[in-house]
Amino acid sequence: MRTFDIFFSFVFLLILFPVLLLICFILRFTGEGEIFFLQPRIGINGKAFVLYKFATMLKNSPNIGTKTLTTFDDSRILPFGKFLRKTKLNEIPQLINILKGDMALVGPRPLTEQSRIFYSKRALDKINKLKPGLTGLGSLFFRQEELMLSNNPRLAMNQYQKKISPIKSELEIWYFNNCNFSLDIKIIFLTILLIFFKNNNLIFKLIPNLPVITSSLKS
Repeated sequence: MRTFDIFFSFVFLLILFPVLLLICFILRFTGEGEIFFLQPRIGINGKAFVLYKFATMLKNSPNIGTKTLTTFDDSRILPFGKFLRKTKLNEIPQLINILKGDMALVGPRPLTEQSRIFYSKRALDKINKLKPGLTGLGSLFFRQEELMLSNNPRLAMNQYQKKISPIKSELEIWYFNNCNFSLDIKIIFLTILLIFFKNNNLIFKLIPNLPVITSSLKS
């Protein structure tokens, strides 16, 4: 799998290189002039690493409002950042994390120290044994997570803890127990497909036997 991750990350970077250069140019001369957003995350075996993303929000956003949670119509998001987040292009720099060995193409999304407290111990035991992924089951179902969260910081935190993290926990446990090369290929395919077709039913068609708790996310 490591060979697969390296090969496809390198190929994707080559193919997207002109687009990445254009994004860097636009970010440099718009918003606050920041190109990358660097954030500490927790990886395999609880080891911390620095996650790369294109900058889409105000520089001090982790200390403002809902902090590490992004909500619907979040005022901290910069104009060009909205486009990058909608198309998921803001995540592309994580291909560098994959080449460095911090991450894999598919796996649990890398958590911050703050978000880890909302996951069950059973889920964290599984998450700690896998490299975090550029995409994964949690990314598929919660690709528009901000639509589920209030702009009120306290309410958003409560919604994440009570409604979102329990489902994400079950998804990560299920992935750990069922992960294989075929499943990873399906998740990569769905990640690309769902950028254009906003229908969670596609996930259930390609990946049957998901945890029952995910049935509430079909629509």
